[in-house]
Amino acid sequence: AFARCAALIEQQGLHVIEDAAALRAAPARGPSVIVASEGADFLEGRIERVDEAWRLHRLRHLQLTHYRVNELGDIQTEPPVHGGLTDFGAAVIERCNARGIVVDVAHGPFDLVQRAAKVTTRPLVLSHTSLTPRPGPRSRQISAAHARLVADTDGLIGVWPNAGIFANLEAMARGARQLADVVGADHVALGSDMLGFISPPVFNSYRQLRAYASALQDAGFAPADVDKVLGGNYLRVFEATLEGSATARSSPSA
Repeated sequence: AFARCAALIEQQGLHVIEDAAALRAAPARGPSVIVASEGADFLEGRIERVDEAWRLHRLRHLQLTHYRVNELGDIQTEPPVHGGLTDFGAAVIERCNARGIVVDVAHGPFDLVQRAAKVTTRPLVLSHTSLTPRPGPRSRQISAAHARLVADTDGLIGVWPNAGIFANLEAMARGARQLADVVGADHVALGSDMLGFISPPVFNSYRQLRAYASALQDAGFAPADVDKVLGGNYLRVFEATLEGSATARSSPSA
């Protein structure tokens, strides 16, 4: 998968963002990418593979779990096996913090995120989900308490454009406003999950960004907060992760 990613980057003439300065320069440089992995299954229990992926494949964003209960922890869509995050998962978070890799806890259940928030010294990302008062069994949605775990690391939660949850962009924007009412606009982002749906989502092309920005303002976001939701918050998290900025917290015990 990393090799296919590298081939696509070369074919398309894309810039790979390896540090915060490159992310800030991206608008002037042209189309750019951050190499990410949705799920850390490729580690297969070997911590040194974090270093290999960082060095050889320029990995800068790692989602711990996806649709398989793996060596790092449980997932939302299957019965718990580990009781949340494993010791290996905690070690991976620590290694990501040291290397400068954004830690993404999407697909992880509450217990996994709770321990991850205690382990990390950098902001967490929960890249794609939405808020609900009562998450059902195996639901991909999260509670307010779940969202606050991420926000309390100075992290962010991406609002997911699932058409089964939101009827249109306007409803998605109202979902983002609901989340902001719980955690603050500094902790809300766009969780596009592009090409991650079986049926079309309500946001299915980045050509819709202007329309979504308008919908966010209509939902009550100030223009400055719209900028944060559509990239500013991720820039803050990326900088804190890669450069250990002032937003990073002191290290707690696991």
